[in-house]
Amino acid sequence: MSLRDLPSVERLLQRAAKLEATYGRPLTLEAIRDRLDAAREAIREGHPPPQEDILIEEAHKTLDHWLAPTLQPVINATGVIIHTNLGRAPLCRAARQAMIDVAEGYSTLEYNLKRGVRGKREDHAEGLLTRLTGGEAAFVVNNNAAAVLLALTSMARRKDVIVSRSQLIEIGGGFRIPDIMKQSGAKLIEVGTTNRTHLQDYEDAIHERTGLILRVHHSNFRIIGFTTEPALGELVDLGKRYDIPVLDDLGSGALIDTAQFGLGHEPMVQESLGAGASLVAFSGDKLLGGPQAGILIGKKPFVDRLRRHPLSRAVRPDKLCLAALVATLRHYLRDDAVHEIPIWQMIAAPLDQLQKRSEAWAERLGQGEVIPGQSTVGGGSLPEETLPSSLLALSVRYPNAFTAHLRGSDPPIIARIEDDRVVLDPRTVLVEQEEELLRALEGLL
Repeated sequence: MSLRDLPSVERLLQRAAKLEATYGRPLTLEAIRDRLDAAREAIREGHPPPQEDILIEEAHKTLDHWLAPTLQPVINATGVIIHTNLGRAPLCRAARQAMIDVAEGYSTLEYNLKRGVRGKREDHAEGLLTRLTGGEAAFVVNNNAAAVLLALTSMARRKDVIVSRSQLIEIGGGFRIPDIMKQSGAKLIEVGTTNRTHLQDYEDAIHERTGLILRVHHSNFRIIGFTTEPALGELVDLGKRYDIPVLDDLGSGALIDTAQFGLGHEPMVQESLGAGASLVAFSGDKLLGGPQAGILIGKKPFVDRLRRHPLSRAVRPDKLCLAALVATLRHYLRDDAVHEIPIWQMIAAPLDQLQKRSEAWAERLGQGEVIPGQSTVGGGSLPEETLPSSLLALSVRYPNAFTAHLRGSDPPIIARIEDDRVVLDPRTVLVEQEEELLRALEGLL
């Protein structure tokens, strides 16, 4: 057998009419050439040439592989509510519909219907945000890292920014406060120690080049024991004495008190504004339960400075983000966020309801044990805080292989392993996903 025994590209292309109709001529041609290159290499290694039907089938698989989406929906059975690796907060029905509505055609993204002139995209969410929080003005960007960067750049470029050493955090994905500070052009001034920072430490660091006092919420870790940090109100009072603004980076940015659900208290946006912070920065896709966004709320002069800065255009949100954010915020204003926004539905889910779901799963599958367990909030919110849950535990021979098969389901299912058993937490499985989950499990058990 030789390379001459391989069919020509043109012959295979003629026989692959269905592939060409589905995938287009250029990509089908590329796939055929790719498979012929692989066949030539195999022949050189002593293997016989593949038949034409095999080559076409391999080209088909290649095309499927090339075009297979890598960003796809999954079923989250881990019990981690705001799972950063799985896209953080699922959107509410109104937010999803709002995105579809503005995506299907043109929209008033930057158009004032009443006046018939160009409008401002920041107007869509600002009124809702200020009404909800009591802030004077608000500005939305595409994520909270961008919000912090914009605030530092516009308020403290070539100036000193004072921050407690205990707040020089790094969160998932390599976001580090010192790095963001450097990129903004501000100079980092660390005060205090890892576990104890006093108000006097801040005051001692103030001089004529000080441009900002920064407080950063610890988010995904907690310092306990012999610790102290000034309250935000104390930093605000200090800033007023020296005419220095205070930026409060909350991270998650809750608008609802998490303590009412048996969790610790996550700092709320309203509390930071009430304490007098000049600006408050937080995420849209964590405890707010909306799309990825960075939100800045606070005193109007500082927000106006953000709007005018050239960087604001580089980090602005698109129409889909704004549509989803506005729809999410409306639920808070209607006081039905706990009933309509998925992450709050999950946080508020009663234990007896979760137990009924896991018991129904076990009965349907005819196997598995319902056991007590814990769900977590995730997303850098409320570290070490958990919610009691009811888990379905499956005893399988090879747990790692079983979870790999679950990940290969359509849609993929993400579970966790505890004590050599595969466990699934109903708290984070959307009700409309249950049937797909159970069918996949039935096919594997």
